[in-house]
Amino acid sequence: MNKCFVDSNIIIRYIIDDIPEQSEIFSLLLDKAEMGDVELVCNSMVIAEIVWTLSSFYKFSKEKITEVLQGIIASKLLSFCERTILLRSLEDFKDLNIDFIDAYIAAWMNDHDVQDLYTFNKKHFKRLSHVNVLDFSSRAVE
Repeated sequence: MNKCFVDSNIIIRYIIDDIPEQSEIFSLLLDKAEMGDVELVCNSMVIAEIVWTLSSFYKFSKEKITEVLQGIIASKLLSFCERTILLRSLEDFKDLNIDFIDAYIAAWMNDHDVQDLYTFNKKHFKRLSHVNVLDFSSRAVE
């Protein structure tokens, strides 16, 4: 079986459905995957790009982005090596009103048993109970 990567633009066209010929491509690929003709793979960077595009360019709400992407990520027809991390990231992105990348970092940390974080971006990370934002000065890291 041929393994094929699905880029963000294919998924975005499907979600937006503004160019019917292009939005249908993702549906056709999913059909091929369901028949076992192809294995579709994707990664976290693609999801990050989709979140950014839907929120910044198309002005989708966090709730709508989460709803649409949860369905895509949960589909067994598209393989993600970090499915659980992505789903948790979307929940925190929506529920805690934080940036998706910050939510992803926190979910990744949790999955890899890392609690402590050095960051200048304390505002968002303080909203995550499982992340310990370390206070430090330039002298403390010398």
